[in-house]
Amino acid sequence: MSSADGELDLEQAIRDLLDRRAVTSSICPSDVARAVRPDDWRPLMEPVRQAATRLMEAGEVQITQRGEVVDPTTARGPIRIRRPRD
Repeated sequence: MSSADGELDLEQAIRDLLDRRAVTSSICPSDVARAVRPDDWRPLMEPVRQAATRLMEAGEVQITQRGEVVDPTTARGPIRIRRPRD
């Protein structure tokens, strides 16, 4: 999924899932991938991480590991996506 439309779809899927959760909740990239493509979600994992990174750069989300905000370009392993917190 390299088209601009696909990238925007993933960004919107992240927003939609976060909108359906409590403000204090976070989501996993796999939640997004499964919502977009339930039968073949694994190939979307890296594109979802990239979409989350774009949203973080725009100030719309934070990317965390173990509850701490991390730099997505250097984060390795599982991440979570959440709305910004004060």
